[in-house]
Amino acid sequence: MITLHHLNQSRSKRIIWLLEELGIDYQITPYLRDSQTFLAPPELKAVHPLGKSPVIEEDGMVIAESGAITEYLISKYAQDELEPKRGTDEHTDYLQWLHFAESSAALPLLLKVFLAKDGAPTNFLAEYAESELDKVMSYVDERLAGKRYLVADKLTGADIMMSFIVDILAKFNALERYPNISRYGKQLASHPAYQKAEQLETHYDA
Repeated sequence: MITLHHLNQSRSKRIIWLLEELGIDYQITPYLRDSQTFLAPPELKAVHPLGKSPVIEEDGMVIAESGAITEYLISKYAQDELEPKRGTDEHTDYLQWLHFAESSAALPLLLKVFLAKDGAPTNFLAEYAESELDKVMSYVDERLAGKRYLVADKLTGADIMMSFIVDILAKFNALERYPNISRYGKQLASHPAYQKAEQLETHYDA
């Protein structure tokens, strides 16, 4: 059985969604952020040296990084369902979106999160984060025009990875600036497995 080491309000919510979408047996070991620092608890370092989440354990393996976890689980359990056929242009596009979520998309959003928590004025970072965020999200919004999903008109691992980005935009009340992303977020939220992940995230965020 797979064990997911889940930290509240983190990227691991999308791994709950993926596991629910796959319909495989798994269990959750929950961890709570420090209420003052918002950092992960030291207990996570006993699972992985970085002390971060998500991390899964299966068959004696410990796998970190949500993108790697997503690729691993889909390749093993749902290659024909949650990714386009390998060797096609759609699969190449899928790989770009799969990794986009933790590269180009994540940086400006996380900068905004850190700046909001710090609360101090900056000489450069605040303006950079805002302009970079708008550049990146405008690109995503344009690519989603007339589409339900990022690739192949079906739910894939790339959409599950990007759901974390949509969640953060919603927390910043920024979705109204990007109508296609807003519509896309509602499409993702229509999946029962996504809704179950939301319920479990709320359950463990206490």
